[in-house]
Amino acid sequence: SRIIINSRNPAPEIQDLLCLVPQLVRILKNLIMSGYSPEHDVSGISDPFLQVRILRLLRILGKGDDDSSEAMNDILAQVATNTETSKNVGNAILYETVLTIMDIKSESGLRVLAINILGRFLLNNDKNIRYVALTSLLKTVQTDHNAVQRHRSTIVDCLKDLDVSIKRRAMELSFALVNGNNIRGMMKELLYFLDSCDPDFKADCASGIFLAAEKYAPSKRWHIDTIMRVLTTAGSYVRDDSVPNLIQLITNSVEMHAYTVQRLYKALLDDISQQPLVQVASWCIGEYGDLLVSGQCEEEEPIQVSEDEVLDVLEGLLVSNLSAPVTRGYSLTAIMKLSTRFSSVNRIKKVVSIYGSSIDVELQQRAVEYNALFKKYDHMRPALLERMPIMEKTATNGPAEIVQTNGETDSTILDTKHLPSIIQPASQVGLSIQSSAHFRHLNNLTMYSFTFERANPNPNIAVITIHATNSTEADMTEFVFQAAVPKQQLRMRVKLTYTHKGSPVQDLAEVNNFPPQSWQ
Repeated sequence: SRIIINSRNPAPEIQDLLCLVPQLVRILKNLIMSGYSPEHDVSGISDPFLQVRILRLLRILGKGDDDSSEAMNDILAQVATNTETSKNVGNAILYETVLTIMDIKSESGLRVLAINILGRFLLNNDKNIRYVALTSLLKTVQTDHNAVQRHRSTIVDCLKDLDVSIKRRAMELSFALVNGNNIRGMMKELLYFLDSCDPDFKADCASGIFLAAEKYAPSKRWHIDTIMRVLTTAGSYVRDDSVPNLIQLITNSVEMHAYTVQRLYKALLDDISQQPLVQVASWCIGEYGDLLVSGQCEEEEPIQVSEDEVLDVLEGLLVSNLSAPVTRGYSLTAIMKLSTRFSSVNRIKKVVSIYGSSIDVELQQRAVEYNALFKKYDHMRPALLERMPIMEKTATNGPAEIVQTNGETDSTILDTKHLPSIIQPASQVGLSIQSSAHFRHLNNLTMYSFTFERANPNPNIAVITIHATNSTEADMTEFVFQAAVPKQQLRMRVKLTYTHKGSPVQDLAEVNNFPPQSWQ
């Protein structure tokens, strides 16, 4: 048996020894049915070391073999039901039995029995047994989801365990058990865990709640409430993309705007230390502050708040030591947006002008630009500061993940059936003559190239021209190109949308390695 006890041995050796399965089954049966044997007895169990060896060998021989698996189903059921569990030696045999049942082509009833054994392990006082049970359940939850679901309450109780390893495994398994039927109950338990867990758990737990809520949310209000609860509880630990994701969710939930801005305003009055929450609240107040003041909330009792009170809160964020630079930018933009929604325009002008001399360069730049809107471009201000439209999701083709390596940026699309990916221009190309950046051609759909040249007669202006080519027979319609270029080392975020064969397509990418001559 030592020759084949390792499953990495060549398959021919295992095949040659499949004929030993009936004999191994008989030996194991004799061991569990035999009486007391003082020479081999350990805690009332006959030769547990040999039993474990035989179980491991059966696991190797039965893996992927229908006949061998069927031959050992009965004996595995006997071992699982007749082994004493009051001692660790019995638990060791049961654990090996469970692993064997899960590895071979066992009957469904036998697999349920194995999962029930693991469920009993979760109630054991030995933390090592609880840990291996959670680890084993985590491995089987995808194939035997319903059987594991029966032990959901016991698994959730493990979130309160003092051992950090057990708590982490219980958290991972709890998220694996979340579905559309139990989302409310499971989220209640996980939010309670998030509120009381150690800081080491908060980031992973918050991310898991975000993903589960996005996938199984029973309603938009529940989704928004859940995300806001996470931001209130663990806002400092959430991922960087949580703020734009929540903003997109709120923007697209038109009927929830009044309710959301009222909830966020109340949250700001209670706590401004959670920066992601403050950023989302500032953005929403800037967009929907008029709904807050008018008291149009129908979801709950509206609050009475004046324009000055709202501006007081936002100005408080600008001067607070708790506010990060990014948060101050959100607050200043929110105040500026309210200039088209509130009547207190003069007060807003004064606030904006003050920050035109801020030591924070980003904040200063925003304030200077906003001051220009009040003066030179005041006729354009209402149109520029109107509410954001509903934000399109890229669900048709999956999200675009921007990956940067060695100065290159590549747009990796989860579903590349429709979308082209983008490759950056070679950095050595100069602008003393006309230069271009060619973009990768994918699936015979589109190809993009950018041409750079100095404007004539003003050499301080670089002209960037895009050439987009449709190389398919089908027509493209509603083609839109958008680019955002910051005032620093030249970078460009690209967004292309169009309709191809009746399906909307969106392409996102970021260009980070323009030739220095294009911006110096």
